Amino acid sequence: MTETPAFQDVPPQSEHVTDYDEAHFVTYLRLLDAAAEGADWRGVVRLVFGLDPADDPDAARAMHAAHLERARWMARSGYRQLIAKD
Repeated sequence: MTETPAFQDVPPQSEHVTDYDEAHFVTYLRLLDAAAEGADWRGVVRLVFGLDPADDPDAARAMHAAHLERARWMARSGYRQLIAKD
């Protein structure tokens, strides 16, 4: 089983797919699935990022929101760059 690379508080913001995006592709899929199911962000933070949201709720929520937004960008347009690489 492959270990998930470390998370940044905020994923890199770029109009191009970054190495971070590629390393966290599965994370982005998990976040999109959880959002589609209406999962509570606190549970998602525990499961996906391995953090206790009670330790710093504002930081945990911001981290979740930033990564979910990046996941949505990947689903809207970033994926095209991945396809074009092949």
